[in-house]
Amino acid sequence: MYKWICFLAIWVLPFSMLAQTADELRESARAYQKQGDYNNAILVLNKASNLEPQNIEIKKELAIAFYLGRQYPKAIDVIKPVVEGPSADEQSFQIAALLYKAADNFKEAEKQFKAGLKKFPTSGTLYYEYGNLVDSKDPGMGKGISFWERGIEADPEYPGNYFNATKHYSNSGNAIWTMIYGEMFVNLESFTARTTEVKNILLEEYKKLFAYGIVSIKTRPGFETEWVNTLNKQTSLSKNGIGAEALTAIRARFILDWFHGEGKNYPFKLFDLHRQLLQDGLFDSYNQWLFGSVENMVNYQTWTTNHQADYASFNQFQRSRLFKIPSGQYYNK
Repeated sequence: MYKWICFLAIWVLPFSMLAQTADELRESARAYQKQGDYNNAILVLNKASNLEPQNIEIKKELAIAFYLGRQYPKAIDVIKPVVEGPSADEQSFQIAALLYKAADNFKEAEKQFKAGLKKFPTSGTLYYEYGNLVDSKDPGMGKGISFWERGIEADPEYPGNYFNATKHYSNSGNAIWTMIYGEMFVNLESFTARTTEVKNILLEEYKKLFAYGIVSIKTRPGFETEWVNTLNKQTSLSKNGIGAEALTAIRARFILDWFHGEGKNYPFKLFDLHRQLLQDGLFDSYNQWLFGSVENMVNYQTWTTNHQADYASFNQFQRSRLFKIPSGQYYNK
């Protein structure tokens, strides 16, 4: 009897392993990856792929596992038939390009980005990564900006392109688009380390702008000229220095003038948001969150303590809404 039970156990075990679904195997592989055990992740994902050979999600995860294990040629072997097939999605091209980049094959990486954008011409992700690739080939030359700009125009709700463009324009001395793209970014990605980095850039950019003179900025006719002219009207409000309180007053006055002047001819979601916050009595809280939180944390915490109801209302507003940007509001051209 004991021998019979042992025989059954040995006979049933392989079938119980085979009975695992591809999804269950993928979950196991993810657990291995979290532990840094990429070899076991690869082993399990290979089994999942054998169960569902046409499943490109498994193929992508397998390629990433090989990548994390620094087995770039094998990762490329997995992803190559995916991007060459009819079911390839944006992420497939992104993974393929990044794998070639990791293998120092920039030419093939660029080829993958071009193929991906031909199939998905409005992919903010692909423009973002393509710009990163170009930028990494010639560090400090700023060649990635044309791709990040195209990404902003094609996919205005993808935050990565705003982040890179903000840093590029800050480094190159373009105050207008540093400030506009920076604020667009923090409304698209509001709770990350990158958010804090961009808040600091914005505060310093405002300080430099009022210190050195707004009218000295070179502008192109249209949106840029109206932005500078409208902001320049608020110069007197900066006489006691630039901080969260001064910027609240300056920016409130800017919005009132913008919508009563020529600025109204340039529909812009960011300024619509400012007007809504003013109407809802949340503009002060918004500017404290945007500038006060990086200007002086102690003062900011004191402000939130003294304005608990306002702070709670703004938090509720911020976490319950999506900052959706309509197409056709691209003016950096």
